[in-house]
Amino acid sequence: MGKVIEKVKLTSLFEPKKSVEADAVIDTGATMVVLPEDIVDALGLRKVREVKVRYANNKVETRPIYGVVTIELKGRSANLDVLVEEKGSQPLIGQVLLELLDLIVEPKTRKLIPNPASPEMPMMEILMATAYNGYAVRSRSPKPLRASHTRAER
Repeated sequence: MGKVIEKVKLTSLFEPKKSVEADAVIDTGATMVVLPEDIVDALGLRKVREVKVRYANNKVETRPIYGVVTIELKGRSANLDVLVEEKGSQPLIGQVLLELLDLIVEPKTRKLIPNPASPEMPMMEILMATAYNGYAVRSRSPKPLRASHTRAER
């Protein structure tokens, strides 16, 4: 498909005056948002924890997670912790942010677009698993409770 690159605005949640714009690679095979150390430093983000990361070449390393950053992309925004890589590395947007913002990659144009099923605002899908005759059943949303089903009346 080729490289998809989009401009993102990154703002520190706890220090909103600290903001940076950067070109980020949209990587549908990645999970998290990855930022270089120099951008994380410019935003004044704080280390939250460390995680093990498996790279495409199967190499495993421990990397720091910093937060919290507000990420604006295509008129939509979300607050996330980010994985930190070496200074000067390419910012990368993974599936977690794409799902939160309900954005998809249009293969023909290699552009990031709002999901055509929800163009005005992101739509979240909540899938619930319930037991039914010993099998898990997936449901899009629970049935609304009626007043007659309250605990006080049971």
